Amino acid sequence: MNNIWAVCKREIKTYFTSPIAYVAITVFLIVTGFFFYTLIQWFNMQSMQMARNPQYFQQLNINQMVFAPLFHNISIILLFLVPILTMRLFAEEKKSKTEELLFTSPISISQIILGKYLASLFVLLVMLLLNGLLSLFVFAFGNPEFMPLLIGYLGLFLMGASFMALGIFFSSLTENQIVAAALGFGFFLLFFVLNWASQFAGGIWRSVLNYLSFFQHFDDLTRGILDTTDIVYYLSFMFFGLFLTYSVIQSRRWR
Repeated sequence: MNNIWAVCKREIKTYFTSPIAYVAITVFLIVTGFFFYTLIQWFNMQSMQMARNPQYFQQLNINQMVFAPLFHNISIILLFLVPILTMRLFAEEKKSKTEELLFTSPISISQIILGKYLASLFVLLVMLLLNGLLSLFVFAFGNPEFMPLLIGYLGLFLMGASFMALGIFFSSLTENQIVAAALGFGFFLLFFVLNWASQFAGGIWRSVLNYLSFFQHFDDLTRGILDTTDIVYYLSFMFFGLFLTYSVIQSRRWR
């Protein structure tokens, strides 16, 4: 455990002694803040229009009208930012030839991978926590439901963690960080549009494409529905990404 923590601290320090984390977090907060402000403005307009009709006014739900669309927008932003955050984790080691030092150290490959992965999750958690501060304004002036909001952020973390695991795998394939980022972005985008592609499929293929789609599992979480199927799906992707990374590093170690 100490070895994992040592690798994790080293990677966190690398993130925050370079502009990568600061730029990614700043862009993330500016863009999500813009979406949040726009959705709040739209909700206020809807509230004023429906205030004339008490029956419709009572049906207003800030969780569904503001936070659910916000979570979907954030997931798309993560689609772009996660490959940038993970592209250097192994690609940089390979290019600078420092991976040989890691492989000959007393730290195991699984500990190296987990340490780097936890560091990337730390950056993701910082991004989501800072974004979560926006909800404090809603609680101060409105009355949103807490549990659906919490489940929505859990969904964002699980999706981001899945992206991170797969992004690390793509970083382990090449020494070129741009190639690693492009592979990650293309793969994430593919799994995002599978839900759309399933509409044109029939029979068992529709069910398969729906199950594989990131969007299909994330949609329930944004609406405050916590299903073990969705949790297992994202945990499986995390394990799959880390396992592939381990296989790539292990095969390169013994060449």
